[in-house]
Amino acid sequence: MAPLVSIIVTCFNQERYLEKSVKSVLSQTFTDLECLIVDDGSSDRTREVAEHLMTIDSRVKYFHKENGGVSSARNFGFRQAQGEWIQFLDADDWIDQNKTSFQLSNLNGLDGKNTVFYCDYERVFLDKEQNITDRQLNIVGSLTKDQLIQRLLIPDFLADSPFPVLQQCMLMNRSIFSKKMFDESLKALQDRDFPLGLLQAGVNFVYTPIVGAFYTKHQTNRTNKWSYMKGYYILLYETVYSKQKDLLPLCEIGIDFLVQETIREKDKANFERLIKIIDSPVYFLDKKVKVNNPALLKVIYSLRQITPSFILYEKYRGPRSQKVLSMFSKLTGKKSDRSKN
Repeated sequence: MAPLVSIIVTCFNQERYLEKSVKSVLSQTFTDLECLIVDDGSSDRTREVAEHLMTIDSRVKYFHKENGGVSSARNFGFRQAQGEWIQFLDADDWIDQNKTSFQLSNLNGLDGKNTVFYCDYERVFLDKEQNITDRQLNIVGSLTKDQLIQRLLIPDFLADSPFPVLQQCMLMNRSIFSKKMFDESLKALQDRDFPLGLLQAGVNFVYTPIVGAFYTKHQTNRTNKWSYMKGYYILLYETVYSKQKDLLPLCEIGIDFLVQETIREKDKANFERLIKIIDSPVYFLDKKVKVNNPALLKVIYSLRQITPSFILYEKYRGPRSQKVLSMFSKLTGKKSDRSKN
């Protein structure tokens, strides 16, 4: 008989974390499950660790595939899974022992075949030796469809609430995958694109109040690098513009920030990408100046090319530039005084 739940642990060169992640699956109080380890072309000892775990518990299965990214690994894992309910887990994260049983206990009266459960989580910070240096509790709470969509379109550092549907927190009925699979062309922001597609397709997202997942942050996380993530946020907004333009107003916070950053950094390529999708005003000088004309934004960008950074941005001001600005301020102040006399 097929298990009710399949928990898919995707791993790429994360042998040091894998055992803890898998053991959190095996220690679930809900036992009618299988644990699928999907090795996405690792070059470390992931296979050896997985084979050891298979000797501990027959519910563990191991699959190796050529490297294709986390979306490819998740889609592959889903195709191997036997369960009616699906959970994805990155190999460097773990879940609470009661997560599965608690989330399934919320099924009463729901259309299970069109349901995704989501929950609260802890963000756990690790140093090079895997010691925990900090923990941050993230209480998501129950959100409407529109609230979920809007939050998914805002970068975390610009939001005042936790990321709401972390993949590690979700338990999904397998039927939803007929509406949306993971986009294998994306190397980042998969955890935004995937639930956005499901929400747009009418899938029911149900909040279950448990701290169910523990999401680690460490130096090897690619998402730590804004230079890497920036291009994918622009791609996300370009996709919304081309396919779901009615959602573009919900992207305003992110697009506004990116436009200002490309001007500050004189990033012509990304500025030209953003100027094509702007559908709302851009604010400058702590929202004191509103610009809603793309042609004027181009003028501002051109002026930025010939304006020294320290004049416009405090972060670029060292002792010497502070002195120059102070002298300039005194000179203009004296001229102003003379004009009054």
